[in-house]
Amino acid sequence: MKRWIALALAVSAAVVGVWAAAFPLSFYTDFPSPGRNWVSTLGPYNEHLVRDVGALYLALLVLSVWAFRRPTPESMRVTGGAWLVFNSIHFLWHMLHLDMFPTIDKVGNAVALGGVLLLSILLLTPDRTARG
Repeated sequence: MKRWIALALAVSAAVVGVWAAAFPLSFYTDFPSPGRNWVSTLGPYNEHLVRDVGALYLALLVLSVWAFRRPTPESMRVTGGAWLVFNSIHFLWHMLHLDMFPTIDKVGNAVALGGVLLLSILLLTPDRTARG
């Protein structure tokens, strides 16, 4: 199961990473989908910052793909730890700054970011051992 969690995180990282790194203005105006505007609601456009976010996600993509391809307990813990460091701060910041969003986007932020946070934590849980 952890292998598939790593793959899900890799897909998430690929979407955000490529979009933000290659098309920063589109990411700023249209993330998570046209009309939702989660990034542009938070402040003025900064191409450097958006591209850096894309680079961060692309780095997490590399790590997540490596864990998917080499699913050892250690690779899962390192991948989960890296995602957890990023996502715990990311999740907390967003949860403390939801006041400018409509209800649907408040829920969307909580569900999307909370889901990724949960996946990060699941990669850190001990593997079950077979009982005979």
